[in-house]
Amino acid sequence: MGPRRAAALLAAGRAALGVAVLVAPEAVTSRWLGAHASHPAVRYLARSLGARDLALGILALRTLDDARIAPQVHVACAVADSVDALATVAARSELPTAGAIGTVAVAGAAAAAGLYLARELANG
Repeated sequence: MGPRRAAALLAAGRAALGVAVLVAPEAVTSRWLGAHASHPAVRYLARSLGARDLALGILALRTLDDARIAPQVHVACAVADSVDALATVAARSELPTAGAIGTVAVAGAAAAAGLYLARELANG
């Protein structure tokens, strides 16, 4: 699979996650946040993260054909994923262990993939 296709899949996955969190914030975040996911304020914040991921995913998909912009967008997505992983690590004592580990693993992998793909898109 080439870097453009991989970047498109990563972006589509981000957009899909964004939609899922917007539609069902508690259902999607409960494994990550545990009992906190049912709090009304947390649902609102989760929806803002869903909107962020939907917007970033769409932007990443729409800019894939621009060799100058696409790498920058993928770096921005990687930064967002890194912050998600770091925020989860910071709050790990308040979160379900399996959810924290899973979130750090997924967000960390997405950040690493985003940085790699940004470099590949910039080079070719």
